[in-house]
Amino acid sequence: MPRTARRLAGFTESVIRGMTRLANRHGAINLSQGFPDFDPPEALLSALERATRGPHHQYAVTWGAPRFRQALAGKVRRFTGLDLDPDRHFVVTCGSTEAMMASMMAVCDPGDKVVVFSPFYENYAADAILSGAEPIYVHLRAPDFSYDPAELARAFAQGPKAIIVCNPSNPCGKVFTRAELLEILALAEKHDAFVITDEPYEHIVYRPGEHVHCASLPGAFERTITCNSLSKTYSITGWRLGYVQAAPAVIEQVRKVHDFLTVGAAAPLQEAAVAGLELPGSYYEGLLASYAAKRDLFLDVLARTGLTCTVPQGAYYTLLDVSPLGFRTDTEAAEWLIREVGVAGVPGSSFFREPEHRYVRFHFAKKEETLRAAGEKLTRIASR
Repeated sequence: MPRTARRLAGFTESVIRGMTRLANRHGAINLSQGFPDFDPPEALLSALERATRGPHHQYAVTWGAPRFRQALAGKVRRFTGLDLDPDRHFVVTCGSTEAMMASMMAVCDPGDKVVVFSPFYENYAADAILSGAEPIYVHLRAPDFSYDPAELARAFAQGPKAIIVCNPSNPCGKVFTRAELLEILALAEKHDAFVITDEPYEHIVYRPGEHVHCASLPGAFERTITCNSLSKTYSITGWRLGYVQAAPAVIEQVRKVHDFLTVGAAAPLQEAAVAGLELPGSYYEGLLASYAAKRDLFLDVLARTGLTCTVPQGAYYTLLDVSPLGFRTDTEAAEWLIREVGVAGVPGSSFFREPEHRYVRFHFAKKEETLRAAGEKLTRIASR
């Protein structure tokens, strides 16, 4: 049999999805793969019912149904102040996962370099490799996951084509400040690089922090490629609706990649999702309040284990330091937590370029009763 592509030798299948399968096998509470166990807003559910009876069962426009793009432009204007053209500044994708892959393939040639902060969402390194690019890693340092400006400057001095900024960050919950984004943009301008942001947790930023949309900063729009999704904001991870927002010259190229990757996102779901994009400001206030309460509850649960964890500034993940448990690796600890404790997380090493084996990542996008049930199980750790 002919050999398969060499570029696939450098990474495995998703560790996150692997932990979900192991959780299902052992009946564990799944706090590994970041999806809620509660319903989307009622307005979305009602709109979905109507969409299934409407004329939306064939292909939509490849780069997004017009009504969806118009609603998307309206929401972006409301929260960023950017007055964008629905027909020139957007590509609707199958989730932020495809948005990132299409963006990387649109701007990177084989041999290009891409700056990636570590820890990183596991797709980023794979996206770079599949695009033929070489990642340059810049370390984010616990507990606040700040970066060393000198290290970042050295990374840019290597001539990267782009930098990837996940804001707020999965897995560590870091929220990049306005000053940090301006520093990144200044380096990108100096070295003529794109800034590719991944912002699906934009509305989950805990006070006193604030989410700064990179593309809205002075002089940033022409070199910023924003990847985003509706998954986390509206609790519809299974709908796989995302988008790329950028200057028309970039969007023109992203549309080419998107067309041949997936043709287009699901037409009925785009129609239904308009109801989410048009929700009032009170919805987003309630979303943040809900996740702030879940964060407080779950961090209190983890404190009772006797172990320490990171305090996320945004998103809905925390990293639990499992090194006191005495396992050789975080993978052994994560598997033990699933089999013996009944709670599933993700080995932190899958997010780090550095040889880091202290952490297991948990998410808290669950009902309070689910988090309390997980807490009852996790208290067994204290007696180990």
